[in-house]
Amino acid sequence: MFSILINTIGWLGVILCTLGYLLLSMKVIKAESLSFQLLNIIGGLCLVATALETRDLPNAAANLLWMFIGVYALGRHLRNRNKVSKD
Repeated sequence: MFSILINTIGWLGVILCTLGYLLLSMKVIKAESLSFQLLNIIGGLCLVATALETRDLPNAAANLLWMFIGVYALGRHLRNRNKVSKD
């Protein structure tokens, strides 16, 4: 049962990251958008969980970095948005 859950989480991560890239490539969303960053953060987190469970540390590290880049970009976007609204 646990194996099915981990596999499902992994596939969800693949779908979310791929969907984010597809929508970006089709110019449906922008790289700075909240939706793009959330797709990358949640997708990356799902892939990290799967990689850690299978002890695939290089994959876990790559997806953890991908996720933290998304967190950084999201934080920067939110700070800039708050700064503009205060001006």
